[in-house]
Amino acid sequence: MKIDSDFPTGNIIVEKIDGNDIYIRQDLRDTEGDWFYWCFRIKDAGGEKLKFNLTGKNLLTDHGAAVSLDDGWTWNWLLPENLGPSSFEFQFPKTANDVRFSMGMPYSERNFEKFLEKYRNNPNLKIDRLCKSKKGRDVERLMIGGPDCEFRILITARHHCCEMMANYAVEGAIESILESDWFLKNARIMIIPFVDKDGVEDGDQGKNRRPHDHNRDYIPDAVYNETKAIMDFVPEWIKGKTFLFLDIHCPWIRGKGNNSIYIPGSRHADNWKEQLELGKALMEVNKGPLPYFIEDNLPFGKDWNIGNPPGLKTSSNWAYEQGSKAAMTLELPYSEARGQEVNQETAKIFGNYLAAAIREYLSSNR
Repeated sequence: MKIDSDFPTGNIIVEKIDGNDIYIRQDLRDTEGDWFYWCFRIKDAGGEKLKFNLTGKNLLTDHGAAVSLDDGWTWNWLLPENLGPSSFEFQFPKTANDVRFSMGMPYSERNFEKFLEKYRNNPNLKIDRLCKSKKGRDVERLMIGGPDCEFRILITARHHCCEMMANYAVEGAIESILESDWFLKNARIMIIPFVDKDGVEDGDQGKNRRPHDHNRDYIPDAVYNETKAIMDFVPEWIKGKTFLFLDIHCPWIRGKGNNSIYIPGSRHADNWKEQLELGKALMEVNKGPLPYFIEDNLPFGKDWNIGNPPGLKTSSNWAYEQGSKAAMTLELPYSEARGQEVNQETAKIFGNYLAAAIREYLSSNR
């Protein structure tokens, strides 16, 4: 039996192995404080039953841990009977040569490349590069729709690289946008699926990265190539157009306040009003398995939503300053939304309806 994290999105520290008990924790790397992302694989354990003991705090979601039997392509939450408060057990199939476990359902460049295969020859979709990351990776940028359309829409994800469930929603949004005559005729959409590209591939936490994370880097002396490129490109791109900005995140790992879909409210009353209007549109059109209710939103000044540290700025605050009609973040839980399971498929369906809500919001002149 071999345990490792030597693959894209991998992250684990093995503290000790005692028979069939394996003691592990997340690798925090350059994170300030604590966070919860981990992902590892087990090889050559076919037929064995192993128990994984997580020695850090708050490392399991409301649905525990996720498992993949096909090299990390498809994931399922473990059954409750296999879970403890900070541990889980797994009976490996006899033929299992490569089994992966994670606190979520990891998504990286290879997933996005596979998703895009069916759209390679779509004339309405242009795939290019926003910039190079600090480590020399291509940071993908998608453009959809005509250049002279009335609306400019920017959708981003993975400012905090561990927040992988956001990418499944991005897939759903792309699907719906490409199938919508309204979007193709009326909007130019830019999608940046991996703002912290290096962190995604390296399996970092991303949140609270030193000296500050990507979603606090919308400042004149930005330290990350991706945020610099966004700030350089967007102002001219949106000039004379109606601009909408949406940044998709995942919240804390579990528990009250983190098991519903919500919008953290803006400090600016006019932006908060527009966020609520888009939220109302989402409530009206959403027929998918993951519910959204406007009362789950988190108004500014409550809980953690109290603004930025001095000298730093989030993407949504920066977008508001650029004149965005609605500049907003949306939080999609890792595993559960109002009692409904969040997984690869349900998150993608939610993305379908999220795109429909944007269409309804913009086309109805709310």
